[in-house]
Amino acid sequence: MAACVHYIFLFSSTVPSFGSGFFIMATTATQSSLTANTYEQSSSSFSPLPSFPSYTNMCWLGSHLSRAPTESKEAVEKSSSAVHWQWPAVLALQVLPVDAVRVYVNSSSENLQYPVLFVVRQQKGVLSWQVPLIFRGLYQRTYNYQEVSRTLCPSEPAPETGPSEQIIFVDIASMAPFNIAYELLVTRLESFQLETNKPFNFTASPSQPQYFLYKFPQDVDSVIIKVVSDAVYPCSVVSVQDIVCPVYDLDHNVEFNGVYQSMTKQAAITVQRKDFPGEQFFVVFVIKPEDYACGGSVPSSIHGNVNRTWNLQRTKNLQVTIVPSIKRSVYIQAMFFSFLSFLSFYLGSVVVAFVHYIRVRRKASSGRLSPEDGSGIMTSSHPITSSTPEGSSYGAIDESSSSGGRQLSSPERGPPVGSDTDSSVEEESDFDTMPEIESDKNVIRTKVFLYLSDLSRKDRRIVSKKYKIYFWNIITIAVFYALPVIQLVITYQTVVNVTGNQDICYYNFLCAHPLGVLSAFNNILSNVGHTLLGFLFLLIVLRRDILHRRAMEMKDVYTLDYGIPKHFGLFYAMGIALMMEGVLSACYHVCPNYSNFQFDTSFMYMIAGLCMLKLYQTRHPDINASAYSAYASFAVVICLAVLGVVFGKNGMWFWVIFSMIHVLASLALSTQIYYMGRFKIDLGIFRRAAMVLYTDCIQQCSRPMYMDRMVLLIVGNLVNWSFAIFGLVYRPRDFASYILGIFICNLLLYLAFYIIMKLRSSEKLLPIPLFCIVATAVVWAAALYFFFQTLSSWEETPAESREKNRPCILLGFFDDHDVWHFLSAAALFFSFLVLLTLDDDLDTVRRDKIPVF
Repeated sequence: MAACVHYIFLFSSTVPSFGSGFFIMATTATQSSLTANTYEQSSSSFSPLPSFPSYTNMCWLGSHLSRAPTESKEAVEKSSSAVHWQWPAVLALQVLPVDAVRVYVNSSSENLQYPVLFVVRQQKGVLSWQVPLIFRGLYQRTYNYQEVSRTLCPSEPAPETGPSEQIIFVDIASMAPFNIAYELLVTRLESFQLETNKPFNFTASPSQPQYFLYKFPQDVDSVIIKVVSDAVYPCSVVSVQDIVCPVYDLDHNVEFNGVYQSMTKQAAITVQRKDFPGEQFFVVFVIKPEDYACGGSVPSSIHGNVNRTWNLQRTKNLQVTIVPSIKRSVYIQAMFFSFLSFLSFYLGSVVVAFVHYIRVRRKASSGRLSPEDGSGIMTSSHPITSSTPEGSSYGAIDESSSSGGRQLSSPERGPPVGSDTDSSVEEESDFDTMPEIESDKNVIRTKVFLYLSDLSRKDRRIVSKKYKIYFWNIITIAVFYALPVIQLVITYQTVVNVTGNQDICYYNFLCAHPLGVLSAFNNILSNVGHTLLGFLFLLIVLRRDILHRRAMEMKDVYTLDYGIPKHFGLFYAMGIALMMEGVLSACYHVCPNYSNFQFDTSFMYMIAGLCMLKLYQTRHPDINASAYSAYASFAVVICLAVLGVVFGKNGMWFWVIFSMIHVLASLALSTQIYYMGRFKIDLGIFRRAAMVLYTDCIQQCSRPMYMDRMVLLIVGNLVNWSFAIFGLVYRPRDFASYILGIFICNLLLYLAFYIIMKLRSSEKLLPIPLFCIVATAVVWAAALYFFFQTLSSWEETPAESREKNRPCILLGFFDDHDVWHFLSAAALFFSFLVLLTLDDDLDTVRRDKIPVF
């Protein structure tokens, strides 16, 4: 048994007898009866019918029922299986600028075997659904809705000239062998077109989605669609689709077309006029049947595969506001601001260099030139009156020299000065060529009181060449690391643009300004500071390097035997690392998400590690780590970061292994630092460590030989063990930031120790390094304030992340995280200057008088 009903709706802007309105004609097809119901509320029932030859023969075309509306009404009374009919009624309605019709249907039947099928045929499309309407959730759960409401796609959304007509056929059918009651309601939407800067409130549910039309004003090229809701759940989807029928407005097909993003309490989509040739689009709102896509859990009452009837329980009140986005002039202002802000650092550096040059020239002309006025360039000799300490070598001054204090010490005397890059320089060696006990590094480096001359005994040319390897290696690493990263993020951006899925990337959508193919150009532009200041730092280091080379060529005694030995390889590597941090941070912000965050942190690890190495190298030039071992260690750290991203979320075993590695690495590094690299790390290390603990701590509790080093290492190990315990207990999802926190805390701890020991040794801070220290502290404090203003989080679902989105705060273009980029670049630059200038006060101090700590 089956039945089929046709409803015909004629929308007309020219109705002679009744004014503007539309006709409604309806038929219920059986062999012996018909019924017609008004558009406001219609109810009918399907009766048991005789068998038909075929299903297609049951349904009569609506055009077969065209009669004059003035004809007499007829009614046929039959048994309980009969239905009533009347001729079509004419209703007069006012025509709006944009006509949109919404069809509401309701059926009390929950029988999934015999659903009621509704088919709406329009001029340019067909829309169909069934009641009960079935949605599928996670693990094949199903949800049934007896009430369905759909907006019909207007064939002419905004006709501008001339009258228009459109005929809509609504066909209703069912194969049920019993009566099924249904209800049909057809209404015209009075608020279908959204207006600029005017909030619009409405309600939607999974079976009753909504969509509205928006047309670009003449003077607006880009708009931001802002959607808010007071309730987190139910989870919803906001979609922007072109003026094409059909409109995809159900959970299973909303992702087929246009741009879309999931939503809990807030969503924002930037739309540009150039992407829509018709200069108008639909904004679609869909409520999902389950909340797991937005971070919610499936209710315990619906676990399993049992069908559930929800009806209107999952309704959500939404408010949409469409506001104009920024104009092109704001892009230009932001770019000028970004470049001019950091070019001012160049201007400041030029001014400082010029003032320094004038000061040196004036003192040179008056004969009052002091060593700290340059990098050792001397215009007059400085006789040395101090006696040479017994047993001194590289850092000692030979008083018997006849050259007025300008003679090279023994390791410098042989080869000509200035041949750092000479290919004839042999590979690094331990230089155990000095006589007897003086040549024994184990004796020298384990003295209770060490001075810089004890740890600067190797040939300066070989040591300098050793540190230059840092520079060349980091360039190679940067090229090989950056190229695949750039290719990958371009692919990410392409996928976002092609699929329209804005849940892939975690932007601050309330302040994401597109440019070209880039979705958030402002987050990329704000990283220009790292690149510009990194290059400026390279120029400053290059200037110092050139001045130092000139002084070496002049065989200046203050360059050869006084102050901290100048090796610039690590500084060059730090400058390249700062530039690459800007490049990779920009790559990460092309499409920030969980899987590519290590792009943003890889060179942060290197920057922190290189700063610690440079700080250690300052007083330990002969025993610092080689570039190969240092970069191999960084590679291990990055490898652990990748493993943490993959396994760190739920793998307890990973955290146990990582914590053990962290603690053992801290102990091994502490041992190397305490014994100045003379404690071998091999299979016998545990036996030797146990012997040392037994003899020095149990057998006789003696005072540590190197108290300062012991205090630093105890504090450092406590900090690192605390990190290991914290990670083991809390297992933070952001593993990359967790490792970065370990590096930064160790660097700050070592820097604080270095400055305290420097002041304790009666050394002083010159004005420039003191200014840099203060500037570093102030700028880092401001930068960290903006860093902790969380605007998004890939630790959560995209919808939950959007709850943290905030509007722009600077020039209407940059958000809090962009300000963090600006300030962190300046803070890193000042931090590098601290390391570069911290020991400038020692340029007039003999190396055998500079303590090692």
